[in-house]
Amino acid sequence: MMRPQDVMERPLQFRGSALARRLLRWWGWEVDFDGLPGAQGVLAVYPHTSNWDFIVGVLAKWAMGIEVKVWAKASLFKVPVFGPWLAWIGGVPVDRSSPHGLVGDMVRRMQDARDRQEMLWLVVAPEGTRSAGEGWRSGFYQVALASDVPLGLAYLDFGRKRVGVHSFLQLSGDVDADMAEIARRLSPAVGCRPANAAPIRLKK
Repeated sequence: MMRPQDVMERPLQFRGSALARRLLRWWGWEVDFDGLPGAQGVLAVYPHTSNWDFIVGVLAKWAMGIEVKVWAKASLFKVPVFGPWLAWIGGVPVDRSSPHGLVGDMVRRMQDARDRQEMLWLVVAPEGTRSAGEGWRSGFYQVALASDVPLGLAYLDFGRKRVGVHSFLQLSGDVDADMAEIARRLSPAVGCRPANAAPIRLKK
C-alpha cells in the first residue's frame, strides 16, 4: 500500500498582520502556522460547520500573511459590495459550465502559476456545506494530485480555539491510504457546531 509523504521543509515564510493576530488573541484564538513548502498547493480546511468559520478563517489568513484563492459560488460575486470584496480576498467563481470542468480549470491554473513562478494556493472546505453531510467532495484531492502539489491540512478547532495548518502531505494516489492519513490528522478538530461535521471520507 502506498502512503502519503510528509512535506517537512517550509522555505516560504510570511510576516502577516499584527492587527489580525491581536484581534484573534483578543477573541481567545491562537494561530498555528510556520510557513509554506512551496509556491503552489492546496489547503483543505476542516471542519466547516458554521458561518463563524469564514470570519475566523479570514482573520487567520491575514494573520498568516498568505495569499490564497478560495472557491465560491458564482452567484456570490454578483452581490453588491460583498461580491467585489470576496474577489479582493481571493475568491474564485465556481464555473461548473466550463468545458474543462472545475478541477481541470484549477489544474491548468496551477501549472501556469508554476511556469510563471507565481504564488497560487487554493483553499477548499471539502465538506462543501455547513450542514451535516455524508463526506467530502473530491475536488481538493483531484487538484492536488493532478497538479503534483502539496496538500496542506488546515483546521478550525473551536474546542481549543486554534486555527492553522496541521501539516503538509504529498498525496500517493492511493485514495484509501491518503484519506485515512488525512482523517487521522484532522479528526481531533472540533467545529463550532460539532454535530454538523462530516466524516473525513470522500463521498461515493
